[in-house]
Amino acid sequence: MVVGDASPAGLPAAGHAVSGSRPSGFIRRNAAGYLFLAPWLIGFFGLTLGPALASFYLSFTDFDLLTSPKFIGAVNYVRMVTADTKFDAAIRVTFVYVALSVPLKLAFALAIAVALNRGLRGLTVYRAVFYLPSLLGASVAIAVLWRQLFASDGMVNAVLSLFGIDGPSWISNPHYSLYTLVALSVWQFGSPMIIFLAGLRQIPSDMYEAASLDGASPLRQFVRITLPLLSPVVFFNFVIQTIEAFKAFTPAFIISGGSGGPIDSTLFYTLYLYQEAFGYFRMGYASALAWVLVVIIALFTAFAFLTTRYWVHYDD
Repeated sequence: MVVGDASPAGLPAAGHAVSGSRPSGFIRRNAAGYLFLAPWLIGFFGLTLGPALASFYLSFTDFDLLTSPKFIGAVNYVRMVTADTKFDAAIRVTFVYVALSVPLKLAFALAIAVALNRGLRGLTVYRAVFYLPSLLGASVAIAVLWRQLFASDGMVNAVLSLFGIDGPSWISNPHYSLYTLVALSVWQFGSPMIIFLAGLRQIPSDMYEAASLDGASPLRQFVRITLPLLSPVVFFNFVIQTIEAFKAFTPAFIISGGSGGPIDSTLFYTLYLYQEAFGYFRMGYASALAWVLVVIIALFTAFAFLTTRYWVHYDD
């Protein structure tokens, strides 16, 4: 007679009782965890995943917020690549902005981080001061201030006039307007600078001492020691700053007055998306623009990860 098989009449076997109570017991043991996760789960499904799926459907429709969406297939995407000159301008401006602002910001942030890593007195004060522009740079107030600085009668031209230089109208001239936004982006170097500084603090100092004894110059030490050991941090900052550059909106909206001018020279992709959605109420087309931006960012991020084997050096 097997003891485990015996059970009173009308009652399940012991093994079945344990397995049958396992789900309810699991829920009881983890109820507190699910309770704490509930706000995040509600936010994720209600405010992130749900709207994302809805916008994906709307990208295949003709929708103006006033009437019901009308399914039109891939018409929005076809129009985007064949008949929309504004789309071409927005893509060109955004790619130029990303190509200029991201390397310049990272180079400037790394230079400041290397200088601060020399052991300056009051390092925490410098760190806070340099990080402040990153906190304020995306605000409307800073964009308005930047517009005043680069106006034809702004402070930048006033300083240039002291040296006998007649500065152009930086904002209204299509040859210079985009570069004012690039300068604003580079000015917000504080966030990557803090991350670079943390990475520099992790590099052993004895490696620099050994290199100095071998006669390596500071430049050679930077190229042969600092950059390879800091490459994971460079990669992280590069990906984050590239994504942020593609999503830039507030500076272009404020400085151009929401038009993307002059002559579409500051027509960022996100600004054009905003115009289509809330200026012309073409929500279906704006949703298609949004998903194209998602694909572009995903491709750039995937390409960056694929290239890590050639220039990013980890401990292993």
